Amino acid sequence: MNFCLYAKDATAVELLLFDSPESAWPDKTLWLDPEKNKTFQYWHIFIEGLAANQIYAYRVDGPYAPKQGLRFNRNKVLIDPYARLVVGWPAYSRQAASTPFDNCPQALRGVVIDPQQYDWENDLHPQTSYADTVIYELHVGGFTQHPNSELPIETRGTYAGLIEKIPYLQSLGVTAVELMPIQQFDDSDAPGDRENYWGYSSVAFFAPHWGYSANKTGLGPVDEFRDMVKALHKAGIEVILDVVFNHTAEGNHEGPTLSFRGLSNESYYILEDDKAHYKNYSGCGNTLKTSTISSYLILDCLRYWVLEMHVDGFRFDLASVLSRGITGEPLEIPPILWLINTDPALAGIKIIAEAWDAAGLYQVGRFAGERFAEWNGPYRDEVRRFVRSDRGLCGAIAHRIMGSPDLYPHLNRGPNYSINFVTCHDGFTLHDLVSYNHKHNEANGEDSRDGANDNWSWNCGVEGPTDDPSVQALRRQQAKNMFVLWAMSQGTPMMLMGDEVLRSQHGNNNAYCQNNTLSWFDWDDVSTQQDFLRFVQQLVNLIQTLHLFKHDEQLIVTDFDPQEDRLEPLISWHGITLGQPDWSEDSRSLSFTLRYRQYGELLHVIFNAYWEPLTFELPPLTPPAHSKPAHWQRIIDTALAAPQDFCPIEQAPKVEQSFYSVAARSAVVLITNSW
Repeated sequence: MNFCLYAKDATAVELLLFDSPESAWPDKTLWLDPEKNKTFQYWHIFIEGLAANQIYAYRVDGPYAPKQGLRFNRNKVLIDPYARLVVGWPAYSRQAASTPFDNCPQALRGVVIDPQQYDWENDLHPQTSYADTVIYELHVGGFTQHPNSELPIETRGTYAGLIEKIPYLQSLGVTAVELMPIQQFDDSDAPGDRENYWGYSSVAFFAPHWGYSANKTGLGPVDEFRDMVKALHKAGIEVILDVVFNHTAEGNHEGPTLSFRGLSNESYYILEDDKAHYKNYSGCGNTLKTSTISSYLILDCLRYWVLEMHVDGFRFDLASVLSRGITGEPLEIPPILWLINTDPALAGIKIIAEAWDAAGLYQVGRFAGERFAEWNGPYRDEVRRFVRSDRGLCGAIAHRIMGSPDLYPHLNRGPNYSINFVTCHDGFTLHDLVSYNHKHNEANGEDSRDGANDNWSWNCGVEGPTDDPSVQALRRQQAKNMFVLWAMSQGTPMMLMGDEVLRSQHGNNNAYCQNNTLSWFDWDDVSTQQDFLRFVQQLVNLIQTLHLFKHDEQLIVTDFDPQEDRLEPLISWHGITLGQPDWSEDSRSLSFTLRYRQYGELLHVIFNAYWEPLTFELPPLTPPAHSKPAHWQRIIDTALAAPQDFCPIEQAPKVEQSFYSVAARSAVVLITNSW
């Protein structure tokens, strides 16, 4: 085996070999001769006779001079940045890694992996196009950790547990799971005695998180992750990883020395002018310097997850950090982002950017490269504000419905580069969005100073839980309204784990440290919220069935003409009067007609975000020649109780009138019987 380490300015490197993950001290220590075992800044040694699954780590010596950006400390045992599996967790101590003393008994170690040992059984990437994709963001631990998941204790909150719930994901109609961080993270990286539940605290970018494995012996975590990917692929579901290349678990100048800091501190991190402190564009204590040696690490890492672990895409957390240069300055042409865009090994996978960072760099609509899809932050905010009846949003909502062409005017991109979401892990759940005016993060121990203040939520008249049936009904109606608006929009839809069953976090909008029932998926909700779940399932099935929501073209805006002979997807805007949309500041309603003659599809959609009923004129239907008489059928009316809130097309009642009375704060979708 060949071991290689980048350690600029180091004066000595030792390779530590352990007989087992539980060994407190190395059973063999190999000193690397700088005359024989160093090329440029790379320290390396080839060892014959070692077997796969060897446990190893490093000690690296050199000057400790923080004001010069140097933080070498041979008392600290370091993880290889390229480690494919990290062990030593039962004994690991973050505190021990932060002291001047030798931390070997409490240190983490890597494991040598032979990727050829695994049988992929001819596994293939589903290669689902963005136009056909519905994303489900989930937390591997929280998805099955709840005791009512009906899984054995040992598989709850694991990759194996997720495999058991694949039939549920299939019943939802989702085509991709976006997994919150599964790159090995430090779950002790949180204030006080709290736990870093979300996982945005990376320790080793190549390694699957050890804690999510039911089998923690040998290659258990690696094999179990691959089993999960293989099983999801067999079900036609893609795997997208939420990757965190903007910072690491080593934190600020007072943080632990785990890997990068003790290898080449200034090479891997953006430092302040005094070099003793770290620039913090991530909001987590440090910022990875992605324009130097880290760019090779990131590219190698992405290739590994695609080629060896068979994942289908990546969502880049705080991706704007990757567009910063060596001193933190925004770059117009960031090298690492263009390398990701053009790397042939990554050409067939999805790459999605969270196009902002914690220091105010906001790049939605103008993120670097030609291939990145983007989390559409304006979509999230404006849908929330429109549904809660804020003023002056009809024009903005029209853009969001069309796939945000105002944000994404690129000629070579269709509307599906907009990832449309109303909620995600960061913020209120859908249930809480319609149940709380204010965040309630007291359980986090920070006096609710943490978490976003601008949630654009509305509690429908009562803060938090209530027995008032009218408030409960309005909340469900508002939740359905947001789901309908989300479904009727052009772009790639993404939903948050549990929103389909109205999962609540009791007003906590920053549950990063809540590894408990507050954050876990409550499987009892699948039965208690069966009507709402049915609504969401049928809504997803509708958009997965209609070509109106499965194409890559920009909608063409045109006046409504039922005999229009254009084959492209078209949209016509209306208000309460046909052809007369109200774009004024006081307008809170909008309707539109979607047509795709090539596939014989015609929909009419109405949103009334006003607090009183409104009557809308309906487009007259004069069928094309040789077609049978057409009429509108109501498939969705969110003001109606289940099961009338969503009627399958074959059961949808005929609309007899030339108008439709739309209840306050509700959404209606009509379809033709024949076209």
